Amino acid sequence: MPVYGLLDNVRSVWNVGSMFRTADAAGLAGLYLAGMTATPPRPDMEKTALGATRTVPWDYWADPAAAVGHLRAAGVRVVAVEQAPGAADWQGCGWSFPLCFVVGHEVRGVGSTVLALADTIVAIPMAGAKTSLNVAVSFGLIAFEIRRRWLQEGRP
Repeated sequence: MPVYGLLDNVRSVWNVGSMFRTADAAGLAGLYLAGMTATPPRPDMEKTALGATRTVPWDYWADPAAAVGHLRAAGVRVVAVEQAPGAADWQGCGWSFPLCFVVGHEVRGVGSTVLALADTIVAIPMAGAKTSLNVAVSFGLIAFEIRRRWLQEGRP
């Protein structure tokens, strides 16, 4: 599936490991790790990745915006996942391929420069008192929604 995830300054190594495991389970083509996001190999990451750091291709970019520029230049649509004004509902988004979805820092979210460069911003609506989900949970919801759409189009 021509889908990538970009982790924009994700601070928790356990969240990163969880997203590697989810990327493997959902069949993502790879991950872009950017900014302060931890990179393999790390024993603490393996607590949640359970070996997925060896099955999911990944690349590291010091500057998340440069990673977005690289992706867009390669014809990859970039979708930021963020609770932002004007964000589209994640389930109503027209997922076109190839694409990369971006999740951000656990407190600050996706950086403003990356948001400005994204083709689209989507949000997962919240019904409770909290205004967001854990970043690894959001990553999983989006990854499997995209996979569902991919399969719905009759693709393997």
